[in-house]
Amino acid sequence: MFNHHRGLWGYTGTAADGEALTIQSTGMGGPSAAIVVTELVELGARRLIRVGTCGALDASLALGDLLIVSEAIAGDGTSRALGAGDRVRAAPELLDALGVASGAGVHRGPVASTDLFYGDSREAIERWRAAGARAVEMETATLFALAQKLDDVQAACALIVSDVLLGNRVRIGVEQLREAEYRLGQLGLAGLSRPSERERDPSSQAAQ
Repeated sequence: MFNHHRGLWGYTGTAADGEALTIQSTGMGGPSAAIVVTELVELGARRLIRVGTCGALDASLALGDLLIVSEAIAGDGTSRALGAGDRVRAAPELLDALGVASGAGVHRGPVASTDLFYGDSREAIERWRAAGARAVEMETATLFALAQKLDDVQAACALIVSDVLLGNRVRIGVEQLREAEYRLGQLGLAGLSRPSERERDPSSQAAQ
């Protein structure tokens, strides 16, 4: 453990592949995430994968499912303050790497980022669903916007479905969440550790 400044715990060490790995809490919401990510980049971080939770807006997502985020709909203030448009995309290389690392049953698609944990209107939820969002959360648009604004920084995101927001809100149980957290951690680590398809096959990168 190397950090507990602001009550946000951080750990650093060497991963199984021999590379340096830091795991750092960013707190809740875009403003807190923007502070922590900026400071991590100042310390030398260049490849960032957010692992966290989301509320499902898509009936095909169940509690405990994993979702790799392709892009975030910027419904929050922080990403907009960073210059984001309506949508902000994940870094293609890290997105590819997460896709390669994921097994069967891992979903992929857009999310909406918001400033509210509770209280988003039904109109906002339906608007995000109509725009293709499969889930809603609070930090991803900020992470993606900040990574694009900074030099030589890549960012991606993978999430646990911890709540289902269609109809009455349903929340995941403690044991199911703990099991999903382990799977998510393994996915995030593999996404950082394994080369993406583009890195493994230079011809595929040249064709992009």
